[in-house]
Amino acid sequence: MKTSLFDLFKIGIGPSSSHTMGPMRAARRFVSSLETAGLLDRTNRVCAELYGSLALTGIGHGTDRAVLLGLSGEDPATIDPEAIEPKLERIRSSHQLLLAGRKAIPFAERTDLLFHRDTMFPEGAQTHHPNGVRFSAYDDSGAMLASEIFFSIGGGFIISDAEGTSSSPLMTTAQLPYPFRSAAELLQMAADKRLTIWELMLENESALRSAEEVRNGILRIWSVMQGCIDRGMRTEGILPGGLNVRRRAPRLAQRLRDKGSSDPLAPLDWVTVYAMAVNEENAAGGRVVTAPTNGAAGVVPAVARYYRDFIPGADDEGILRYFLVSAAIGILYKENASISGAEVGCQGEVGVACSMAAGGLMAAMNGTNGQIEHAAEIGMEHNLGMTCDPIGGLVQIPCIERNAMGAVKAVHACRIALNESESHKVSLDQVIKTMYLTGLDMQSRYKETSLAGLALNVIEC
Repeated sequence: MKTSLFDLFKIGIGPSSSHTMGPMRAARRFVSSLETAGLLDRTNRVCAELYGSLALTGIGHGTDRAVLLGLSGEDPATIDPEAIEPKLERIRSSHQLLLAGRKAIPFAERTDLLFHRDTMFPEGAQTHHPNGVRFSAYDDSGAMLASEIFFSIGGGFIISDAEGTSSSPLMTTAQLPYPFRSAAELLQMAADKRLTIWELMLENESALRSAEEVRNGILRIWSVMQGCIDRGMRTEGILPGGLNVRRRAPRLAQRLRDKGSSDPLAPLDWVTVYAMAVNEENAAGGRVVTAPTNGAAGVVPAVARYYRDFIPGADDEGILRYFLVSAAIGILYKENASISGAEVGCQGEVGVACSMAAGGLMAAMNGTNGQIEHAAEIGMEHNLGMTCDPIGGLVQIPCIERNAMGAVKAVHACRIALNESESHKVSLDQVIKTMYLTGLDMQSRYKETSLAGLALNVIEC
C-alpha cells in the first residue's frame, strides 16, 4: 500500500486529471529539475512533445494549456482559475514564456509544443502508458541541456520514465500500522484487529499526520467539493470547446425546487443535479477535486451530498467515514488495476468512482465491513466494459451525464447490499481484476482517443 487518501483526492482544476493536471505537474517538475541542476539560466528554449492519448485528445482536454502553465511554474492545486486565460493570452500574444515564473524564453507554439498523433509512446521510453510527454531544454546554440519523459497515469499522478517514480508523496508500507494489498487482506486485518474499515484507514493516515490534521484535511476536501456543486448549480452558459453544450444543472436544480418534495424520487434527481453540476464545472476548467479522476469527479461528491441532504442523522462523522472508506476502495483499484481512462476505458474512472461512492455511502450509514465490500463490488460489476469515447476529445459528452448515472448507480448499489445478506458470489478483488483485464483487452481506440464509439459516430455541431 503506497497511496494516501490525500493523493487520491487532490484539489486541482478541470477538465482532466490525466490530460490537464498530470501534464501541468510534469511540466512544473521538469522546470524544477532544470533549476535544481543549475540549468535554468542557460535554457533558451523548451520543447514539449505529446504522445498517445495526450496527443489525440490533448487539445480538447486542455493539455496544451496545462503544459504552458506548468512550464510557467503554476501548480493545479494553487492556480487561480480566473487567472488562467489572461496568462495564456500573454504567452501566446508575446510569443514568450516565463520559465518557472522568472526566466523569459522565446516560445513558438508550432515548434515548441508538438502533438505526435500517430505515435503511441516516446521513442526510447521504458514505460508504456498511452499518456506520454517528453520535455527537452536547449541552450542559445541549440545544444540540448536536458530531456525527460513523463507519463500521466490517471488521477493527476505522474511518473518519470527515467526514475520510474511517482511525483506524489506516496506512503511507504513501513510507515503504516495496517498496510493492505487486497480487499480480502483489508477485511481480514480489520476483523483481526476488531476495526471498521474507516477506523483502519484513519490509523494509516494518522501515521503520516495527526488525526486532527486528517480530519481537517478531509473536511477541506469536502468543502471544496460542496463549493464546486454550488457553483455548478448557479452558473449558466455554454461550455467551452465548440460543441455548444449548454450547462443544465442550474435549470434542473430550479425545476426540482419548484416541484418541492412531493416526488418520492426527487432525492435521486438531486443526485443527478449534484453530479452534473460538478462535471460542468470541470468541463469549464473550474476548481474540482480528483475523485479519483477529473472525468469522474462528480460521482463521489454527489453521493456525499445525497447522504448529507437526505439521510436522517447525517453528520460530519458520517462524512469522515465516507471519505476514508471511499479512499480505501480507490487505493485498491489504483494499486491493483488502473484509474486511467486511456489505459482501461471509463470503467477505470466512472466505474471506480461508483464503486468508491457505493462503499463510502455504506460506511457513512454505519454498514458493516462486509456490506461495504459488497456495495463496492456491485458498483463496479455493472460498469465493466465501459469505454472512454469523449466527443471532440472534450470531457462533456458523454462524461457529464455518465457521472450522473454513476452516482445514482452507487446509491442503488449501496441499497442492494444493505438489503442483502453479506454472502455474495463475486468478491471485490475479483471484480477489480476483471476490470483491469477487460481494460487490457479493450481496443485502444475506445480508450480516450476519440477515434471510436460516440466520438466517431456522433456528428460534431
